[in-house]
Amino acid sequence: MPDWLRAVAAYRFPSSIDQFTDLIYVIWLFFVVAAWNWNVWLIPVRWAFPYQTAANVHLWLLADYTCDFIYITDILVFQPRLQFVRGGDIVCDKKDMRENYMKTERFKMDVLSLFPLEILYYFTGVNSLLRFPRMLKYMAFFEFNDRMEAVMKKAYIYRVIRTSTYLLYSLHINACLFYVGSDYEGLGSTKWVYDGKGNAYIRCYYFAVKTLITIGGLPDPTTVFEIFFQLINYFVGVFAFSIMIGQMRDVVGAATAGENYYRATMDSTMKYMNSYNIPAPVQNRIRTWYDYTWKSQGMLDEQELLVQLPVKMRLDIAVDVNYAIISKVALFQGCDRQMMFDLLTRLKSVVYLPGDFVCVKGEIGRQMYIIQQGAVQVVGGPDLQTVFVTIRAGAVFGEISLLAGGGGNRRTADVRAHGFANLFILDKKDLAEILVHYPESQKLLRKKAKMMLSKDKKPDEKVKEVVPPRKETPKMFTAALKMSQQQGLQGSFSALRKTFKTSEGTSELPPPSPVHRRCPIPRVTVQDGEDAVSETPSITIRMTPRLLGEETLSVEVPRNA
Repeated sequence: MPDWLRAVAAYRFPSSIDQFTDLIYVIWLFFVVAAWNWNVWLIPVRWAFPYQTAANVHLWLLADYTCDFIYITDILVFQPRLQFVRGGDIVCDKKDMRENYMKTERFKMDVLSLFPLEILYYFTGVNSLLRFPRMLKYMAFFEFNDRMEAVMKKAYIYRVIRTSTYLLYSLHINACLFYVGSDYEGLGSTKWVYDGKGNAYIRCYYFAVKTLITIGGLPDPTTVFEIFFQLINYFVGVFAFSIMIGQMRDVVGAATAGENYYRATMDSTMKYMNSYNIPAPVQNRIRTWYDYTWKSQGMLDEQELLVQLPVKMRLDIAVDVNYAIISKVALFQGCDRQMMFDLLTRLKSVVYLPGDFVCVKGEIGRQMYIIQQGAVQVVGGPDLQTVFVTIRAGAVFGEISLLAGGGGNRRTADVRAHGFANLFILDKKDLAEILVHYPESQKLLRKKAKMMLSKDKKPDEKVKEVVPPRKETPKMFTAALKMSQQQGLQGSFSALRKTFKTSEGTSELPPPSPVHRRCPIPRVTVQDGEDAVSETPSITIRMTPRLLGEETLSVEVPRNA
């Protein structure tokens, strides 16, 4: 058995259908709309033109009842299985779905579309006009339009086709009415009516086009019926075509809205530069940036497109687009997965033109770069023409700048775009805001920062910390504590006197001020209640933190000591 036949045999019809995502429902709607179009287009033709005869009536009836079978299947099988939302929950219960369908306006129109006026065939013969209730299933047509626009990449193409179809159908109805009017007046009885020669439908359709579009060149009507018919044609033609033209304008305008915005933005920028006499080379580079950004991305700022989406949907898009790239960054490997998801929403896309410098040696680095498309080169030499290495799509550079503390890490090389380069940028500030909520990942990054910075540091450099370590206890305070415990009051002052005598070399007395100024570590305001105290029976030594990083060492001796 062939694979496709085995797959068909193994298929089981679903108990519930998601009308927005299930492809099988879209395919079924195609057949329903095809049956509806059969009735909409051919019922007027069979009523007006003599195309239905006793010799071929059985073929017309076979097609009619095939369309009726599709209608019945849609009402009994597909529509009662459509999921719906109730109170925020998706309902998939068969009974609830069936009851929900029977309460809708769609169910009423579907039942009316199958009203059996064909029983009157017994009296009138096979008259296609009695099948006009089949046209009431128009809701399936509009639903199919919505589904097609949702699945097509260029929905405006379908909208143009649909609007053009409306125009063709209005001409189709006018052609049928013109033949009926000609038959009423008598075929060939006047110059205005159809003369009965050639293909009746084609010639009547040609008359409808010239009448509704008001091209002119038609014979003048002679009878009252012909005059009224022609006047109604003119009025309807002007009204209908004004609507069609308006719809076509809206469709084309929506299709070109993005490009019009791009043109308007570039024109405003060029007007601004001309007003301030910006040099021509700068203007050319800006124009090139606009052209390349629009052609490569289809938009100038992708954030404007996503800003209206909920945060969860923006995250889903960012994961699908960028997660494969950022997961390869060695710096973030092992970090919390949710933290990496948060990083994805902070990435910014930037386009660099050929020859643009991404990084300049000596500047403060505040971003990390991920190459999405293109390549960059690390250059050097007196004229910056020596290429040391070329970094291509998928690579990362500048990540150490995210880890450096104390005002940032200076760039150690010049990096220049080689051709057009699309880069993702992660700002240091964004990373700091995210790490506040992920302490474990913060510790891991601190550890990696030490390793990466110590690997590249010079002998006389000190490694800067991502997160400053806890302050050490001052050596003077530690020595005073030990001496107070071992030697008492007199021994403590004696040892302190010797210590300062050794360090100063010129004075036997300790410094007059007990204020101790710490090394230049980020200063933190400490409350006065957090004093460090050490007590003995004869002495109390107290270290009191003050504002701006100052600490005061005080020794208290009780009066009875």
